[in-house]
This record gives sequence, structure tokens and C-alpha cells, in this order.
Amino acid sequence: MNKIYINSIQQISAQQPLSDDWFENPVFYSEPYIRAIDPDFKSFLSPNTARRLGKILKRALVVSQKTMEESGVSNPDAIITGTGLGCIENTELFLDKLVREGEELLNPTQFMQSTHNTISSLIAIEAKCHSYNTTYAHKGISFECALQDAFLQLSRANPEKIDPTTALTGAYDEMTPTYFNLLKKAGYLGKPQQVFAGETAVAMMLATEKTEKTLCEIEVVEKVYSGVKGVKELEGVRKFEGINRLIDNREVDYIMVGINGDPETDKIYLENCATLFPDVPLLHYKHIFGESYTAPALGVYAAALCLQKEKIPNFLMYEKQKAEGRRQKEEGIDSLKPYFLEETLVAERILCYHHFEGKNHSFILLSKF
Repeated sequence: MNKIYINSIQQISAQQPLSDDWFENPVFYSEPYIRAIDPDFKSFLSPNTARRLGKILKRALVVSQKTMEESGVSNPDAIITGTGLGCIENTELFLDKLVREGEELLNPTQFMQSTHNTISSLIAIEAKCHSYNTTYAHKGISFECALQDAFLQLSRANPEKIDPTTALTGAYDEMTPTYFNLLKKAGYLGKPQQVFAGETAVAMMLATEKTEKTLCEIEVVEKVYSGVKGVKELEGVRKFEGINRLIDNREVDYIMVGINGDPETDKIYLENCATLFPDVPLLHYKHIFGESYTAPALGVYAAALCLQKEKIPNFLMYEKQKAEGRRQKEEGIDSLKPYFLEETLVAERILCYHHFEGKNHSFILLSKF
């Protein structure tokens, strides 16, 4: 099997777009709903292109272009996208006009750009890529499905055949005010102490060959469906060789988890990590990037950056942030104030663990190459 590397990665989120500045100067939020900070699209897209595209499509194009430019791959062998909601803003606009205007004089553009696979198709058209192109729309495991597809194809690629050796893998989701209010009423977002609802646009170039700009290696990508919430059902992960090796050999320095402040979902993370990987310290990321269906892509992005920079910011350390938050609260200091300790935390391997509704679990192991 071939080794798989992340040769470049870019993001547009609640942090500084197309930048790693958040690693030293993160932006903290107290609002329950935050839209992504967009770059100046005029610097990347022509006026005609920008005018006819919705926000999520602009973000997808820009992060993909930057990722391809940074990796030196202008025409990837595959474009694989994960999105939980697709182009929901265009969908809402189209349906709203459909109701208000009585099915007359409708603009077809919003309808054409409302499907989930519009994102992946648009990237391919702009890159003039005629190779493998697919989209996964599976709510909270969309990104993991896309990443596993890319991982399996590249790891089994035969250099003597016309098999893919590069894959542009992305995760994109937007959050409209209407949809946020619906999720809040359903109890999925907006709970007290829960992280803010955010938006995701992440693109990464996976390849079988590393370069000077390679961030890290992807060793394992596994998904497990337990069917029922709880630790006991997760014993099934041992049937996966990659996870079994991790559990037995303790080859994990840190675990990046999707803790979001909701006691019900956080409890599953804490119990499962304590059972499968006792004494391994936890990292978290949603307190600075927010919650969305494809937020796990931002967790992988954060973990990859930690491995590349060979250090871990203390505000990503879950237990340390909890302790610091308690201290600041006792002293009457804003609990969202960032803090940095003097020691540098180094890791060789970071396991990204995510669960969706306590039933779908994913394990993505990143390591220094």
C-alpha cells in the first residue's frame, strides 16, 4: 500500500481565512452563530464569476485554487467533496421565490446551484479536470466518507496503471440564519455553554508522494457504526486492523476530539477516549472554529498544522483550557480570553476522533513523516 500525505491545506472559517494566523492569534467568540470570515473574492475570482456564485461556491473555489497552487498540482486525479447541507443558501432563495412569486419568472441559476454536487462539479470545471469526481452528502460524516474514498483509492493506486496519485479532498458547509434557528429549535445547536454554529470550507491535496511543503502523513482512516450510543457498542472497532493497532500499541500522543460544550455529546467523547485510549491527552478545536456538519475537516486541518509546526498551542489542550477557564472565571476574567503557556507541546501522532449522534464514529490518524 502507498503512503498518503497531506501536501497542502487551506481553510475559510470563523478564523482568519486562507491563513494560519489563528495558530498564534485565535479569535474567540461568545455569540451562538457566526458566519465565516470571507477573503476578498475580487482577488481570486473574476467579477462575472463572483456575481453569479453563492458564498459557499466562492469559498470552495478559492480554497481549492489556493490548495492546488500551494501543492503545485493544477489538475488533480480526483476531486472528492463532503458536504452535509450542500448549497443550502441557494436552495432557500429558490424555494422562497417559488412561494412568493407563484412559480413564475424564477431565476434558474439558484436552482442549478442548489444541488449538493454543484460544488465538486464547479471546482472541476474551473480546473478543467475530467477525472474522478464525486460528492458525499451524509450529514455529520460527509467529510469522513470523502476522505476515506480518497485514502483508499490513493493507497491502492498502481503506478503501472492509470490510477489516481493525487486527490483534492474538500469539506464545505454554510449555515444560514433560517437553518440555524431550525437547528436551535430542534436542540441541535444554540444550547447554553455550547460552541457557536459556524461554517466550513476546507480543501486539502492528498498525494502518494511527499513534497517540501508536506504537512503530515495520513496513516489510518476508519469509520465505525455502532447503531446504539455508548462505549460497549464501540468494542466493534477492534475488527479494524488500523484501530486495533492503535489501541494495543498506544501509538497516539494526542486525540483531537469534536467536543462542543453539549454535555450529551461530550460525554460520549470522554467515555470512549477513556476506555479506548486511557491517559492520552485530548485536544479540541470547535471552540474556535464552531460546529457544523463538516467541522471534523477543521479538526484534521488543526492537527495537521500542529504536526507541521511541531508544536501545539495550549488553547487547543482540552484539560488545560478547562482549568484555565475555571481560574479566569473565579478571578472575574472573561473566560474566552486566550492564554498561552511557556512550554511547547510536541506530538508525533495525533488521532482525530469524531462521532455523529453517538452512532457514527470516525478515526483519522495523522503522523509526522
